[in-house]
Amino acid sequence: MSAPPNEAPHATEARRHNGTALFIIDIQKDLALNEATQIPHAERVKSATTAILASARRLLVRTTTTNDIIVFVQHHEPLERGPLQKSTTAWELVFEPTEEGLRSGREIVVEKDTRDTFESNPHLAPELKARGISEIVACGIQSECCVQSTCLGALTAGFVVTLLQGAHSTYDVGDESAVEIEREVEALVVENGGRVLDWKSVSAFWDYGSLPVVERGLSLASFQF
Repeated sequence: MSAPPNEAPHATEARRHNGTALFIIDIQKDLALNEATQIPHAERVKSATTAILASARRLLVRTTTTNDIIVFVQHHEPLERGPLQKSTTAWELVFEPTEEGLRSGREIVVEKDTRDTFESNPHLAPELKARGISEIVACGIQSECCVQSTCLGALTAGFVVTLLQGAHSTYDVGDESAVEIEREVEALVVENGGRVLDWKSVSAFWDYGSLPVVERGLSLASFQF
């Protein structure tokens, strides 16, 4: 790929290796759409993800030369471990890729059968890096399970990781509320080298500029509009 006019070739190469993958993790009907089984804050997560996804898609339309992609993660499990069996209503995604996104390769579905998307798909990290992806931005369900494990797996694989505060959640566990668990997971991600940013700020940034949201040294205040 040649450099645009008045841009040095090394600048083009740097941009090519600064792509972002938005991971929408396990927002499936049993967890987010079935009133009998959904997490307590399902409506908040769905509302946030609707806005985030719309911002990301608008940006992808505007920046057709980037390597940024949207990854829809879909969990499946045997009956004895839970309700998310393949081809059941419970297993279906609430948010799905568009036909155009699938055709262009800018929206993909990645299935998994462990909490860590990268553990379930050993080829995924090399493939993302080969297409210039260096950053993972994550939202979804459940915070302390697949969201946490996928974020930590991405960090271990060498990606820059941003977890979107307000756009992930889980069930209450005993005396601990879902929101308390969200905060614990966010602290763990930061402790391991990741970053936590409010989803509204990131969505606004994407509407304003470009998909990569993490640059070393930037703080949450950098994204307040």
